[in-house]
Amino acid sequence: MHIRHLILALLALPAGVVAQDALLPVDPVLERIDELSRLPWLKNDPFVTDRDELNVHGYAPGEVPAWPEESYRERLLALDERTPFKLTYNQPVRAYIDMYAQRKQEQTARMLGLAQLYFPVFEQALDRYGLPQELKYLAVVESALYPGARSRAAAVGLWQFIIGTGKLYGLRSDSYVDERCDIYKSTDAACRYLKDLYQAFGDWELALAAYNCGPGNVNKAVRRAGGTLDYWKVYDFLPRETRGYVPAFIAVNYIFNHAAEHNIFPVIPNYCAYEVDTVHVRYPLVLDTLAAIIGAPAQELRDLNPVFKLGVVPEMKWPATVYLPVQYVAAFIQGEDSISRSYQPDLTAPAPATASARAPQATQAPSGRSFHVVRKGESLGLIAQRNRVSVHDLRRWNQIHGDRIHIGQRLVLHKPAEATPQQAASGNEEARAGAESRDYIYHTIQPGDTLWEIAKNYPGVTVEDIRRLNGEMNTRHLKVGKRIKVAVDKG
Repeated sequence: MHIRHLILALLALPAGVVAQDALLPVDPVLERIDELSRLPWLKNDPFVTDRDELNVHGYAPGEVPAWPEESYRERLLALDERTPFKLTYNQPVRAYIDMYAQRKQEQTARMLGLAQLYFPVFEQALDRYGLPQELKYLAVVESALYPGARSRAAAVGLWQFIIGTGKLYGLRSDSYVDERCDIYKSTDAACRYLKDLYQAFGDWELALAAYNCGPGNVNKAVRRAGGTLDYWKVYDFLPRETRGYVPAFIAVNYIFNHAAEHNIFPVIPNYCAYEVDTVHVRYPLVLDTLAAIIGAPAQELRDLNPVFKLGVVPEMKWPATVYLPVQYVAAFIQGEDSISRSYQPDLTAPAPATASARAPQATQAPSGRSFHVVRKGESLGLIAQRNRVSVHDLRRWNQIHGDRIHIGQRLVLHKPAEATPQQAASGNEEARAGAESRDYIYHTIQPGDTLWEIAKNYPGVTVEDIRRLNGEMNTRHLKVGKRIKVAVDKG
């Protein structure tokens, strides 16, 4: 049954504060919840849990409990007494409760589990700003606790910031980095934004509505409602996509406190808060390469770091935060010297979109040499890559033993000698011979494939080999079923 038909069926309840037709036949908030429930992280994660201890009512698996109308009213009244929000019970609220408790049981169970990862972060930030703890449920309505969520209006992250509001509250968004997906930074920004909205309206329900549709639209609705600041009197004047927003928030408050009464129990998330740690890096980094070095699943690192849109940590003016499963932090620390030199830039692609990411120009010196002044975050490997020389030569020219360099150090560079026509011809012959010693096969992309993982399956093949053979291709999102060309050594 489509969710719209379910909601219409639920409207056969006794009249509440809002008239029956106040819940629209096609409700945008409900459509968004439907859309979030189809995301891969909800459909494919193999969550399991032991429900025996939590099943205090002794429900059978799959049983949908039936409660009298008064039970919902009393439970919300009890919650209302402990919060500055007005947790009103009416038909739209009941419709959302039933949606979470019946139609979206599986999604609700997963969100209850994901709360173990995200709620500690939310609660700490809310406490820091003196805001009600119940605001943590707003992220459930906004993103279903999926940090990479993106709406049709291009709102992104756990707190669903559009790019303009995100930048207003200090969240960087460019071609490489989207801090709207950063758990800590976006939560801090959401707290500041919500505090500003409450100061503007003096009413939490109107502040929530303004978070969804903007303070200008709420001011307009208040004027049309005669100046009242009662949310339910302003309700009919709000934009259609906002009317279900506060009822959904009230329903989430209810369901997260009374899930057991509806035979819903949290499933174990991939990670709880204590199972994820952070490291700070001052150098460019490819997440897939990092995963290979420390032995972590590449997909898990990408899932934990949606802030890096292309799976690449660009060179930045400040240390970048990378989230790791806690069991891989020791491997990171032990291998950081190799990790810091692992970045292999695609010399045909544009540099990361920050001023500091552009390769600095070496200072020209007499007698055919040039000098490079070491900047913050640079390593020998990175400098060698940018100047098309080997690390071995860089060490030899500067009498460096090991990899240690320091900011401000001046390194000598020598231009590679230009090849003579005879050397060029010889090089062409070698290239032709190399090509003749290789066969070409086609690899069909499977779900979960990355170029790094594909290259590992074919000895002697690198990611750059695959890129070069296949021209223009989206290396971050490989299309399942597409055939790509791979060159392998003959027999």
